[in-house]
Amino acid sequence: MPPEGASIETLRARAALVARTREFFAAREVLEVETPLIGHGLVVEAHLEPIPCAVRGAGADSLPRHLLTSPEGPMKRLLARGSGPIYQLAPAFRDGERGARHTPEFTILEWYRPGFDHHALMAEVEALVRALMPERTPEAFERRTYRDLFRDAAGIDPFDTSVAAIAAACARLGVPLPPDFAASTLDDALDLLLVGALEPTLGRERPLFLVDYPASQAALARVREEPDGTRVGERFELYIDGVELANGYHELGDPAEQRRRLEEANAARVASGRPPLPIAESLVAALEAGLPPCAGVALGFDRLVMVATGHDTIDAVRAFPPE
Repeated sequence: MPPEGASIETLRARAALVARTREFFAAREVLEVETPLIGHGLVVEAHLEPIPCAVRGAGADSLPRHLLTSPEGPMKRLLARGSGPIYQLAPAFRDGERGARHTPEFTILEWYRPGFDHHALMAEVEALVRALMPERTPEAFERRTYRDLFRDAAGIDPFDTSVAAIAAACARLGVPLPPDFAASTLDDALDLLLVGALEPTLGRERPLFLVDYPASQAALARVREEPDGTRVGERFELYIDGVELANGYHELGDPAEQRRRLEEANAARVASGRPPLPIAESLVAALEAGLPPCAGVALGFDRLVMVATGHDTIDAVRAFPPE
């Protein structure tokens, strides 16, 4: 017999959360959309691996296709066409991801708000999470900068550190180092420390927004310069009970910078021994046509259901685990 997934009781709770999500956005006049799950061009990220698929017909035979890692590219194309605020609940796919909180196929809740910056969007994310699970979010959400977290919890300044200093912090905090750690990039070293020692403590007392990441980790967020000259990405992540639930940006609107970052992600893939991926030219073209100033966020809906229902694994809140 194949393994079973969520209980029928949990599936009913999940369906109720889906219904309340749609009610939340309908009340705020945010349009629900559906975009393709298969694409040729990708929003390339160095650490995300899309799942390739074969598509025949419609002139697609000669082009590689992938199941999309998120609906970001197509949704931004809609924004450039004048859609106004939009959201969708959609499947997303990432190869090589399997664990208590990861699965190759999962459900993502993604939405975009023209006219919002990341602070306004954080307020809306908080309002949604409160509406979906008021009993788990009795207090106002905390906001803490990436820099303050590393200074307070690890004793290092992530904007002025080294791989060696991070290795020492890992040793102090009991984070094992992989054999090739000395060859890590600074961002990979910071991520190991974050995931291994700091992340499990986040959002334990009350939900926490971690904000203002190093510019090198801005991904597709805008970058600003602080008075001391530090460059930070206008990006946030939401944590509840040590679980990362959402990743949001004050969205980058510069097409040239967008292309540079996508090419940089491909260069990082090549440096790690993986092939480059086809860049989403349609997304770059949409930015050239004019993406409205906006903020966007991707929320792992399965993880939200986990937190809301008190489960510890993603398999416990999906109808079936991967076979």
